[in-house]
Amino acid sequence: MLPYPRIDPVAVHIGPLKVHWYGIMYLVGFAGAWWLGRRRAARPGSGWRPEEMGDLVFYGALGVILGGRLGYVLFYDLPGYLEAPWRILMVWQGGMSFHGGLLGVMAALALYARRTGRPFLAVTDFVAPLVPLGLGAGRLGNFINGELWGRVTDLPWAMVFPDPRAGGLPRHPSQLYEAFLEGLVLFLILWLYSRRPRPLGAVSGLFLLGYGTFRFLVEFVREPDPQLGFVAFGWMTMGQLLSLPLILGGAGLLLWARRRAGRAAP
Repeated sequence: MLPYPRIDPVAVHIGPLKVHWYGIMYLVGFAGAWWLGRRRAARPGSGWRPEEMGDLVFYGALGVILGGRLGYVLFYDLPGYLEAPWRILMVWQGGMSFHGGLLGVMAALALYARRTGRPFLAVTDFVAPLVPLGLGAGRLGNFINGELWGRVTDLPWAMVFPDPRAGGLPRHPSQLYEAFLEGLVLFLILWLYSRRPRPLGAVSGLFLLGYGTFRFLVEFVREPDPQLGFVAFGWMTMGQLLSLPLILGGAGLLLWARRRAGRAAP
């Protein structure tokens, strides 16, 4: 068993102001997307200008924060937040939904695409490879917060998380699994795949398929949310249920993109 590294969730105290690691991880994700976006935009024939990245990341950040928080409230703990609605603003305590954030980002990018006169899928294809490292950083924030731990296990890398709700039992560090798969591995897949010209929608489809698959698999070792438990068939979690449309939609979008490109070829 590995010891859980007890890291103060508050990175910096400035008088009454507390800067949390969870918030810093979001800033790391946005800054990384801006930097990677400028690199992609600087490639010959990209169709983008590096100076556009500031606006693009701003739109994406709004979608992530608003959609992620509202998605968590609606999908995971609506009764609890109705009883104490002021908790919705306490984002530093965690409680962000990727699936809600994805819907928020899609809405924000649709507005950006309309404003700039670009096809929506052209925008999402450009943005998709910029997202995973931010997802990985967010999972590290969950790990530092000691939240969203895994199920009980006797594996040698199990950890005992300090939250009393974890029961003092050795558990999968599922946040680290997600940081690795949804962050590093998905980034490498998308970054390498998008280095060559791909059919419109293909990169977006691969992102949805890759994230949905990784999240679905990790949910088998992640503790279900206590207020929900298993939501279908006695074994399926809310995360898995919400990931199924991503897997199916991503596979369908990839197939559509390739068929469309095949029809357009001479």
